[in-house]
Amino acid sequence: MQAQWSLEQVRLFVEVAEQRSFSAVARAAGRAQSAVSNAIALLETDLGLTLFERSSGRQPQLTEAGAALLEDAKELLRQCERLEGRASALMRGQEPRLRLAQDEAMPYPPVIESLDELSLQFPLLEVQLASSAQGDVARQLVERRADLGLMFHHERVPDALERRVLGSIEMVTVCPVGHPLATVGRVSCEHLARHRQLLVNPRDSGYAGGEPASPLVWRADSFYVMAELLQRGLGWAWLPRHVVQYPAYQQQMVELDCEWRPPALVVELAWRRDEPLGPAAQWLAERFAVHLREMG
Repeated sequence: MQAQWSLEQVRLFVEVAEQRSFSAVARAAGRAQSAVSNAIALLETDLGLTLFERSSGRQPQLTEAGAALLEDAKELLRQCERLEGRASALMRGQEPRLRLAQDEAMPYPPVIESLDELSLQFPLLEVQLASSAQGDVARQLVERRADLGLMFHHERVPDALERRVLGSIEMVTVCPVGHPLATVGRVSCEHLARHRQLLVNPRDSGYAGGEPASPLVWRADSFYVMAELLQRGLGWAWLPRHVVQYPAYQQQMVELDCEWRPPALVVELAWRRDEPLGPAAQWLAERFAVHLREMG
């Protein structure tokens, strides 16, 4: 017998599992709590499984079967968003405008070279380019202020976004000219721990190199702000190599020979799952990946 459950029932199942409340989900949907409970009861009947333990006065708890099906249910909803988005993109055809948000520390040559080629390939396309500090690129995508994002990988990315790895950027350990570490031949972790570290991210972001190597840390949301602080002798830092090579910073920093190297920055392309990339955005992404590899 063919199952009769609906996507709306699956959506309510996921929402109740995440919020642990039938009443909260009902309020958010503008429906009676009994309607939400009945929808999930019908889903359980169709599946032949009990998804929630229901005890009087307690929050609904997932059963073992419910927990096993939860991720499948989420993926089903994600696939529906992709289907609707792709259908919308096909109906629209080539996008008339492309809003690109990028991390301000993204290397300029791959971006500029890709945009230069984009102007020739899609001469009638309107382009809007925004450079933002770490974390804001994802926010612009979620708030629909950008169509395409170039950002460095970090763990706390909204679930509404799709991501694709394009390449990576080397990180190096540097200190200002005249800093005590500049005269050390082979720098150990113990050497680094004796001096103030400049770190790019909030502690809980999961950003590459997020765990400090020194007990004394100053933090910023921009590699370029860190570079300015470093020039003033305020500490040592892990910086992308292309930032260290920026003309204004040359002769101002010393690359250290360390026993431990920070992980590379992983460059990702991001977009909303319900708004798939149009032809121009897909073309730009491929060209940027090519130029990023050439730089590396």
